[in-house]
Amino acid sequence: MPKGQIGRLTGALLLALAAAPYIVAADAGPLVARIKEVGSEGAGNVEAAKAWRDLVALGPDALPAILTGFDGADDRSANWLRAAVDAVAEREVSAGRRLPAEKLEAFIHETKHAPAARRLAYEWLTRTDRTTPDRLLPGMLNDPSVELRRDAVAVVLKEAHEKLDKMDKDGAKAAFKKALSGARDPDQVEAIAKALKGLGESVDVAAHFGFVRTWQLIGPFDSTGGKGHAAIFEPEKHVDLAAVLSGKGGKEVRWTAYTTEDAYGNVDLNKAIGKHMGAAGYAYAVVDSPAERVIEVRASTKNAVKVFVNGKLVFAKEEYHHGKYLDQHVARVTLNRGRNTLLLKVCQNEQKDSWAQEWEFQVRLCDAVGGAVPFTIVKEGK
Repeated sequence: MPKGQIGRLTGALLLALAAAPYIVAADAGPLVARIKEVGSEGAGNVEAAKAWRDLVALGPDALPAILTGFDGADDRSANWLRAAVDAVAEREVSAGRRLPAEKLEAFIHETKHAPAARRLAYEWLTRTDRTTPDRLLPGMLNDPSVELRRDAVAVVLKEAHEKLDKMDKDGAKAAFKKALSGARDPDQVEAIAKALKGLGESVDVAAHFGFVRTWQLIGPFDSTGGKGHAAIFEPEKHVDLAAVLSGKGGKEVRWTAYTTEDAYGNVDLNKAIGKHMGAAGYAYAVVDSPAERVIEVRASTKNAVKVFVNGKLVFAKEEYHHGKYLDQHVARVTLNRGRNTLLLKVCQNEQKDSWAQEWEFQVRLCDAVGGAVPFTIVKEGK
């Protein structure tokens, strides 16, 4: 159902249910499940609409179950569920009745739940209890929810600036470092790094995010007509940093060590390998992990890409010039204790538009909430 229709349905039900007693139901679970079955092109909308009305009629005690329904829900189902939460909560607030604050707060603390649902619960709790941010945000510096974590960092940043205004430089420095420990958004990290620099402390932004900056690069290989993404060139079979390979047009290509100075680990292949169109390039790195652990390899590029970890393909996407942003592509993998290999294939197409000339990538290694994991680059080859 389009958001506009959901909004009209919400409004109508608020009027119809304002003075109605709550309908007693054994369990909200089946109703939530029915809503989560809604499909594309309106499939299941009639059944979902009936379930939605019955769910809203259950009243505030159903809120935890509705919010839990966000877990594993697609965007369509999440829209229905959000509208149900808003309808129930708005009715209670408008009537001057309390929401089940203890249950909502307990739900927020359960970090396993969908970030969108936890944020929604937080917003309604904040609306009805203005002490909520002061009580909850201090414990959310490393929260899985991007929005809640950002708000938590903002609180500590405010404290840091207040200390700085009072000329408490040591206190401000400690507060800025505390904020940095939870900061994942570039604007907040850059603001903190600037403030700490003014206090005589330097911040390695690339290390903070866990960017891999040192690579061995080779290319170009032939990707005319887009064939390079599916093709299996020698680096995908075996990496020999001393090898001389046959590249695009039969020209010899060799592995070359390259370290980017970019604060966000961006590797410009036009600069490092040379400007080529209809081409594939490879980037190889060896990292040492102090322990076996599950991590996320987060890559960004405007080009088609494949990512291999320890020789296994963990991510692939054949898409060209649809934008680039931090943490664009994510693969969840296990790093071995000790030596691990990373291999990227980055393919450039043959578009002639000025905005289609970029051939570049960035990669970082982090945990599930975007914090850098410990690793050391192992230098191999020349």
